Amino acid sequence: MHKKARKKTYSSYIYKVLRQVHPDTGISNKAMAILNSFVNNIFERIATEASKLATYSKKSTISSREIQTSVRLILPGELAKHAISEGTKSVTKFSAGAK
Repeated sequence: MHKKARKKTYSSYIYKVLRQVHPDTGISNKAMAILNSFVNNIFERIATEASKLATYSKKSTISSREIQTSVRLILPGELAKHAISEGTKSVTKFSAGAK
């Protein structure tokens, strides 16, 4: 007997961010599904673009450089700047904890 594979969602993370920015605001299941779909879509676009960039430069590994370039190509202006800033902050925090 096989267990049904659980579909990966970002719901708990979306909810945590909502709590940080608007503690008294709720979110409907439909709105959560839409946001989850949005996150999956953006993730897929960035991963695909990063993969192409790595292939162009004959690399077999996607690095933070490919991710950053992909974000710059996919997200518009200010949104890309914020995403890169937050991403860099997270990588720094992760790297510090890994030592």
